[in-house]
This record gives sequence, C-alpha cells and structure tokens, in this order.
Amino acid sequence: MANERIVVLEQEIFEELRRYVAEQLHYIQQTAGAVAAVDVLCSFAEVAVDNNYVCPEIATGGELVIKEGRHPVVETVLDSPFVPNDTLLDVGANRMAIITGPNMAGKSTYMRQVALIVLMAQIGSFVPAKYARIALVDKIFTRVGASDDLSAGQSTFMVEMSEVAHILKHATKNSLVILDEIGRGTSTFDGMSIAKAVVEYMVQTRQLGCKTLFATHYHELTVLEKQLEGVVNYNIVVKKRGDDITFLRKIVRGGADDSYGIAVAKLAGIPDQVVGRANEILAELESGKPQVQPQDYMSSESTLQISFDDNSSEQALEKIRKTDPNTLSPIEALNVLYELKTLVK
Repeated sequence: MANERIVVLEQEIFEELRRYVAEQLHYIQQTAGAVAAVDVLCSFAEVAVDNNYVCPEIATGGELVIKEGRHPVVETVLDSPFVPNDTLLDVGANRMAIITGPNMAGKSTYMRQVALIVLMAQIGSFVPAKYARIALVDKIFTRVGASDDLSAGQSTFMVEMSEVAHILKHATKNSLVILDEIGRGTSTFDGMSIAKAVVEYMVQTRQLGCKTLFATHYHELTVLEKQLEGVVNYNIVVKKRGDDITFLRKIVRGGADDSYGIAVAKLAGIPDQVVGRANEILAELESGKPQVQPQDYMSSESTLQISFDDNSSEQALEKIRKTDPNTLSPIEALNVLYELKTLVK
C-alpha cells in the first residue's frame, strides 16, 4: 500500500509540475532567447578581441568598401601570416570585379572572405578587416566549387548551370553574387561564351546590376572592362622566376597576363617529362600550327636516362658488374662514381 501511495503522489507531483511549466512556457522561451542572444554577443565580442576585428560601418549608398580584409577561418589555421586584401564594389562604376589569375593563387579564398565579411556585418558581428563600410544586401548568392548530383542524373556542368540559372532569376540589384569559374565544365568556346553572356547580363543595370565578384580563367573576358560600364579587372599577383612561380596572394587592378597553368601543374608534382611536353604543345599551339603530333613516350624513355656513347656504355656496364657495393668503403664508392661520371657525355 505504501509503495502504491508513493507512486500516486509522484504522478500527482509530476503532473502539477508539468502544468506549471506549461503555464510559464512563454516566459521560459523568452528567457532562453535572451540567454542565447547574450551568448552569441559574448562570442562575437570574444572573437573580435582575439582576432583584431573592426566594427563595420553600415552604408546607405550601396557601396562595399573593405580595407585589408581577411578570411575569418583561413587566417586562424595558417602557420604563416594571412595576406589581407582590399575590396571596392558599388552600384556604379564598380559593380562587377572580374578576377583572373592561376589556380591555387587565392581567387576563391578572396571571394569567400568578402561574402563572409558581408554576412558577419549584417548579423551584428565585428569583421576581420582594418576598415569596412558595407551596404546591406537582401541575398548572398554563391556559385563556387565543382560537384555533381549522381542520384538526379546531373553532371557537374549541369549542376553549375542550374545554380547560375537560379542566381540570374532571383538576384536583385541589392544582392551580392559570387561566381567562380563559370563555364569550365564544357568546351573552351562554349564555356567562354556562357561566361561572357552571364557577365553582360549581370552588369547591365536594366537587367540586374548587382554587386558581383567573378573569378575566371578566361583571360579574354578582361576586354569587357573597356566595353561595359561597371566592369573592373583585378588579378592575383604572381612572382615568376624561371620556370618557378610564387603566389603572393595579393589582389591588384588589371587583368592577369598569363594563366600559369603549366607552372601550377609542375608545382602540383606533374612529372618533368609531361611538363616539358606540355610546354612544347603550348608553343606549337601559340605559333598557329594546324596539328600537334603526339609524343611517343615509349621511344623517348631514353631521354630520362643517362646518355653514353657506345664504347663508354660498355665500359660503364662492365664497371658496374665488377663492383660489389657491400665491400666498398666510402672513398672507394666515390672513386667508382667519379669514374662512371667521366664516361657520361
């Protein structure tokens, strides 16, 4: 009996507590919302102090001015100092920035950082920059990266075009649009034609005229700066020394003079023989030759080997056959190496 009474009392107390909580639910939700807001604002303040953020000014004229802007995530994971960059976009002469430069130079990081700075300013956060004056936007549209949708039967290019179509249909003059390498998923002429048409449509005030960052490897688009009002060219500075390149990560005015594609391929670890052949093909294409003959790599394998004349080759092979590396002292090994070197052409 005692146990049953305890169970009944527990049930009564629980139901009474539940009724009380239900009656106070509105106040509990208000309190939770206030605590959440304080938590967010404290987090904003802590991050701003720790990472040297600045309070942005809210512009009313549609301009977007950022001095020494930084990527809020990338700068926290780099071992070396992050290279800051300026940004100027408005609804007049600087509506669209066409950004050219090689892959891996930092175009995508730069555009993402601009979008993040605008978003951070609009949600009430300080921003990673030395100075920022930012007009409110109604939407931020991005078309970056490469992906497909196998379940829907859509290729990478189809997904890209679908996203571009969505942007063109829904962006307004108060939107911020980030477009990265539009048209790269199809043939050169098709891709360049699509990219140019998109630029023309977006920059014209009567069609759209929104603030846009447009990264591209089609250097032919840089001529649009002279043809369309509101288009401005920018590029990522690259330092070239011989066949080597160094990315300086700095955005400057003007179009890039080279895509440095082969240099980037070498930097990525493509074999020297392939890189050399790519340079040969590029030279032939730039000279206007109608046909580039394929390289026979099977017959050219000797180019990767040390070259001997007939007599020296036999002498070198005989020397190697008679040499036991397990019995050589360091000085004897050097002498053998020197003898072999004298046989090389």
